[in-house]
Amino acid sequence: MDFLYFRISWIELTGYIASLLVFSTFYMKTMIPLRGVAIISNVAFMLYGFFAGLYPVLALHIVLFPLNILRLRQMRRLITRVRQASGGGYSVEWMLPFMTPEEHKRGDALFRKGDKADKLYYVEGGSIRLPEIGVTLGPGEIIGEIGVFSPHGERTTSAVCEADSRFFVLTHDKVLQLYFQNPEFGLYLVRMIIGRLLERVA
Repeated sequence: MDFLYFRISWIELTGYIASLLVFSTFYMKTMIPLRGVAIISNVAFMLYGFFAGLYPVLALHIVLFPLNILRLRQMRRLITRVRQASGGGYSVEWMLPFMTPEEHKRGDALFRKGDKADKLYYVEGGSIRLPEIGVTLGPGEIIGEIGVFSPHGERTTSAVCEADSRFFVLTHDKVLQLYFQNPEFGLYLVRMIIGRLLERVA
C-alpha cells in the first residue's frame, strides 16, 4: 500500500511540475527560453500521461515535443543569420519574436515615395537602392524608419531591390510599442534618423 501511494504521488507531482512549467512560459518574453521550457514540459507531460494512463495527454505532447524542437532550431538559425548580417552593428536578436520574414525579388519596390509608412525593414540579405537620394543599403541596415516617424506617416523616398533580398519586418504599431518599451532601441532609431538626415543635408 505504501509503495502504491508513493507511485501515485510521484505521478501527480510530475503532472504539477509539467503544469507549472507551462504556466511559467506565459511570463517569458524571449522565444528561446520559452521553447526550452516548453520542451521540458513536454517531457514531463509525456511521463505524466504514460504513468497516469492519460493517453490523450501523452499523444498531444508526443506531437508537440518535436514541433518545439523544430521551432527552437529555426530560431537559433535566425539568430545566427542576424549576427552575420549585423556585422557588429546593433543587434536585433531580441526583436525576432516580433518580426515577420519577407523575401523580395530583384526589381521589386518595397515602397514608393509618398506611400503610407506601415512597416520598418531590417535587411538580412540583399541590396536596396533609395533612388531619390542615390543611396544603397545592404545586410544589417534598417530601412523605412524615417517614414514611420514622419509627421504624416509617409515614405520620404522609394526603396527598390537591386538583388533578391530578405528582410525581417516590424509593423508600424510594433515599432512604436518597442520604441517606448526599449530605450536602447529608441535611442538607436533616433541616432540613425538624425544621422541620415544630416547625410542628406551634407
